[in-house]
Amino acid sequence: MKPLATVLLVAATWPALVHAQAYPARSVRIIVPSSAGGGIDVTTRALTPRLSESLRQPVLVENRPGAETMIGTEMVAKAPPDGYTLLSVFDNFPLTQHMIKKVPYDALRDFAPVALLVRGPMIVGVPPQLGVKDLAEFVNLARAKGGAFNYGSAGVGTSSHLSVELFKLRTGTDLKAVHYKGAAPAVTDLIGGHIQLMIAASGTLIPQVRGGKLLALAVTAPERIPQLPGVRAVAETYPGFDAFSWVGMLAPAGTPAEIVRRLNAEVTRILVEPEVKSGFEKRGWEVAGGSPEDFGRWLAAQTEKWVRVIRERNITLD
Repeated sequence: MKPLATVLLVAATWPALVHAQAYPARSVRIIVPSSAGGGIDVTTRALTPRLSESLRQPVLVENRPGAETMIGTEMVAKAPPDGYTLLSVFDNFPLTQHMIKKVPYDALRDFAPVALLVRGPMIVGVPPQLGVKDLAEFVNLARAKGGAFNYGSAGVGTSSHLSVELFKLRTGTDLKAVHYKGAAPAVTDLIGGHIQLMIAASGTLIPQVRGGKLLALAVTAPERIPQLPGVRAVAETYPGFDAFSWVGMLAPAGTPAEIVRRLNAEVTRILVEPEVKSGFEKRGWEVAGGSPEDFGRWLAAQTEKWVRVIRERNITLD
């Protein structure tokens, strides 16, 4: 006869064990809180076919854009914590609540981190007709212009906005923000010389740099990147400067740890498959992976870093 303590332990853990073994028993949906074709959407859809195979259930992507990504995000925050509704998020995900007074969820409290999928340095891009050759020349020219230069962003509170505000703080430059609805129209105006600077995800600007339509002055990784080995890092001139764009996956808070671990294991395995990994690297991303705890620490650190910029620059979305 088993000791009473063993029997009680088995009884206590049995529901979780059964739940984990049965998961998933039906299709899983991943909510993308933005329109189809954007960075989160493309990244998520690159993984879902293989995730469907490994889970042996359909994994479906649903785009739920609107209200600064809050509509889709709130849907997942309020979904049953059973592993059947997940959320893909971009780098501004933990920052929205620090720029809008009433957000119907808490980014760190209402979600369980699953995995950091990919991250990538950003590129400091300018139009070639501006006539500068490197970062130092741009900074000197911008200072001389005394606030006459404009920079483009994909929207208020996005990484392409906050990274330039941090850049301004570090370089002592005065650049005026022009906010667009997405990165594409901003890049078009940058190429045309209507704005003088943009800091955007490497995957967004690398094709334009390689095509000669834009000049890369620097990258925001701590060191130079393989895709543009001849381009200096901002940190070479301004030590400690770094900024990353990233995509991650979350589940509702309270999702059983066994399910989170299962999802994390499957996703991180898929990320390092040669075809998947090379596909992301060609677009300027590096695969991340790591444990759910790693992603939780990343979220906390990124939130702390960028909230300081938000408060110092008094950035709001209201």
